[in-house]
Amino acid sequence: MTTIFNGIELGPPIEVFALSKAFQDDPHSPKVNLTVGAYRTNEGKPWVLPVVRKTESALAADETLNHEYLPVLGLDSFSQAATRMLLGNDSKAILEGRVIAVQSLSGTGALRLAAEFLSRIMHLDTFYYSKPTWENHRLVFLNGGFTKNCEYRYWNPKTCGIDFEGMIEDLEKAPEHAVVILHACAHNPTGCDPTHEQWNKIADVIEKKRLFTLFDSAYQGFASGDLDFDAYAPRLFVSRGIEFICTQSFAKNFGLYNERVGNFVLVSNTTKQIPEMKSQLTLIVRGMYSNPPNHGARVVSTVLNNPELYEEWRDHIRTMSGRIKEMRKGLYNRLVTLNTPGNWEHIVNQIGMFSYTGLSEKQVEYLIQNYHIYLLRSGRINMSGLSENNIDYVATAIHDAVTKHTSKI
Repeated sequence: MTTIFNGIELGPPIEVFALSKAFQDDPHSPKVNLTVGAYRTNEGKPWVLPVVRKTESALAADETLNHEYLPVLGLDSFSQAATRMLLGNDSKAILEGRVIAVQSLSGTGALRLAAEFLSRIMHLDTFYYSKPTWENHRLVFLNGGFTKNCEYRYWNPKTCGIDFEGMIEDLEKAPEHAVVILHACAHNPTGCDPTHEQWNKIADVIEKKRLFTLFDSAYQGFASGDLDFDAYAPRLFVSRGIEFICTQSFAKNFGLYNERVGNFVLVSNTTKQIPEMKSQLTLIVRGMYSNPPNHGARVVSTVLNNPELYEEWRDHIRTMSGRIKEMRKGLYNRLVTLNTPGNWEHIVNQIGMFSYTGLSEKQVEYLIQNYHIYLLRSGRINMSGLSENNIDYVATAIHDAVTKHTSKI
């Protein structure tokens, strides 16, 4: 029999999933998984938020609900509540009707919707992303129609912090109307966020150079435990009259990873083109996936629109962010006690789920092969993969790796 499927090349593995599979297949004990970006309890288990469990039970018992299609742009009660969470209940942009909100297939789907809209409708072709960034940013925007991808400096390996001068210098050189992807909070993978003063300077450059901002907001509330603090940058841009798109994910802060709950938010300085833009977004969604799923969005909508459930959920995100902060302190203190070569203060200075440890590829390889501790070759670790049960083991292993394979941390 003949086939047309000839000459297809094998695609490269996706590192984070390949490492997670290697961890699962590894029979060794002890072993530690610090790869996939999902929250884990101190027992190393996934956590279904109690408020989510409660809401799901109530929804399952509600016989008025059905499985009819949602509108193309999704569940409006969800999108509006998610947008208020991002921009604030008293946001001028919302009150003046200058915001478009569209339910999406989690943050990734919102990014793809943004890329399609900006490339096909706005005819933009150049985008900038931080070096390093979440690996899917580049892939999604190229697949979404952009033709020119550029990096701006972000991580400084010498200080294990932001190369802010390099970042500003690169953005100053960007062409007019280039799209700049900025992480709203808990930068992935470095865990390093600009200060409020630095955000103002970034806004200055965006405004002066007439660049277009896309905020990726995957960790609001999950990063610091404070929803308002984590939304500082988008709210700053609204206050300064800077137009932008923000992509929201509810995977982390609601623990709804496989429900793919996201929101696309467009903030304009005028209401004049809102109907036209909405119509084009409707056509893009129609051609990609027709309409979004209901369950996860209904859960989030129910919680965000119910004051009692909302406060319960806020306690949950404080619990998650608080445990991660404790693991940061715990790892740092143990490395200092062991006199591990280098300065490790960046571990406690970083924020959110991830830490860019500064470990070299050789040290990472040593940890995987000798201690069965799985982490990305960049040295990025998921802090919630640490627990009271394995943190001593991980700290001792890092000390050994750094001592045997010296590099400046």
